[in-house]
Amino acid sequence: MKKYDLIKRRKIGAAVLLATAAIIGAGCGQSSTGGTTETNIADENTATSEESDKKDESLEEFAENASNMEEGTTEDADNIEGSAETDNKEETEEADTADTEETDTESEEDTIPALKDSVEKTMGCRFGCAITGQEPWDIENWNIVTKHFNCVTLGNELKPDSLFGYSNAKCPGTEEVELNGETITVPVLSFKNPEKILDKILKWNETHPDQSLQVRGHVLLWHSQTPEWFFHEDYDKEKPYVTAEVMDKRQEWYIKSVLEHFVGEDSKYKDLFYGWDVVNEAISDSTGTYRTDTERPDEDLSQDTHGGNSSWWHVYQDESFIINAFKYANKYAPESLELYYNDYNECDTKKRGGIIKLLEAVKAEEGAPGEGTRLTAMGMQGHYSVSGPSSTEFENAIKAYGEVAQNIQITEWDLSASDQYDSSDPESVDAEYEKMRKQYNLLYYALKSAQNSGAAKVTGMTFWGTIDKYSWLQFRSNVGGGNKTGQSQCPLLFDSKYEPKPCFWVFAETDAE
Repeated sequence: MKKYDLIKRRKIGAAVLLATAAIIGAGCGQSSTGGTTETNIADENTATSEESDKKDESLEEFAENASNMEEGTTEDADNIEGSAETDNKEETEEADTADTEETDTESEEDTIPALKDSVEKTMGCRFGCAITGQEPWDIENWNIVTKHFNCVTLGNELKPDSLFGYSNAKCPGTEEVELNGETITVPVLSFKNPEKILDKILKWNETHPDQSLQVRGHVLLWHSQTPEWFFHEDYDKEKPYVTAEVMDKRQEWYIKSVLEHFVGEDSKYKDLFYGWDVVNEAISDSTGTYRTDTERPDEDLSQDTHGGNSSWWHVYQDESFIINAFKYANKYAPESLELYYNDYNECDTKKRGGIIKLLEAVKAEEGAPGEGTRLTAMGMQGHYSVSGPSSTEFENAIKAYGEVAQNIQITEWDLSASDQYDSSDPESVDAEYEKMRKQYNLLYYALKSAQNSGAAKVTGMTFWGTIDKYSWLQFRSNVGGGNKTGQSQCPLLFDSKYEPKPCFWVFAETDAE
């Protein structure tokens, strides 16, 4: 019997097994960045910002419908659905008894290995997931996060729009600060959004040192989810753009402020973070060169935030702001903090060439803090589908990035569904789950192959969420990306009922051929 068949059997087993499943319930979810450039802005517009959710009732309705559809996807679960509530009291009493009495029967949950242990044994790297919004306060979510992962990425809370208090249309206010001996006027920063989650992690780590979590910072410089007013005189998008020299100061101030607050010597969070995405998605899909301010001609730069076009490029007209970002990050980050470049569609041959040129340009400027850049690894986002990329394309990309950056990480892994997937049809669900299992298996094999060949060292694997119903792929975005058709998705390792799916065992099987 395959191990994932054991999971199915749990859903049609006796009440005791149902109670056990309820007790162990585990889950992590996450909306995300990536997939397409336009898709990344969907992070803010979907499960991440409560304000955005309130403003977009149609989004909420879609999310609710998607969740309801997911709940009907497993035929076995449907067979017991009607009796679950009536058996609940009895199940709870039996579970309580099981906590206090000795038994020779091993808990079924004990047969499910912690993924982080399996991946550590196989790959020797960190194993993470993304969390955002209220997901850490979903108890079953949190149980999955803390059992199966040893690091997390905050999906939206450390992006520029969040740190400006989601005041995208208007600067939230200004203050004067000193930078390199000069007084400059800067926008007021707010750290309350990430700190809410970080404080929960700190408390968890203090009380559960054997299950402690680390954090990946995401992201310092990004064309998307950065308010347009940040690039204009007096922080007013109705006024002209500032010069590159003025923007240099703003960029250095922003990177300095964020890094000192979270990883500075006096920060209570300094030991939480292991790395930070310095620059995100700076290469164009269409040209394979640097993203400019005309990536999407139909997108006006006057919009509050952008999905495709870069106001960074509009100010500089070259890639110097990318090099500067890595210099400033190297200047203000502790030496122990890893620094990354992160991008999507990274297996596409044309775009891969542009990313490699960017990595080479950053590496060419490497130097001491305050003098040069520092790049620790290339972040391959991993927003793929059940049909692509091929394992060969994936492995070739890993090796190409490894040749330049040495270290690579999969940073936002998920798989979008095939066009044939119908979450309301149990047979379609089973078929799609098998497609997912096969694709994850092929890609994981290629990842291991590339590392075993010595072409690249894999230092991290992060999934963009853990339970399907919270995935960013379930949601629509009015700027493109995310879910464009309304089709339900099943991109992650756990279903919407917090149960491991067949693809879970791809990463749990440490001794598989």
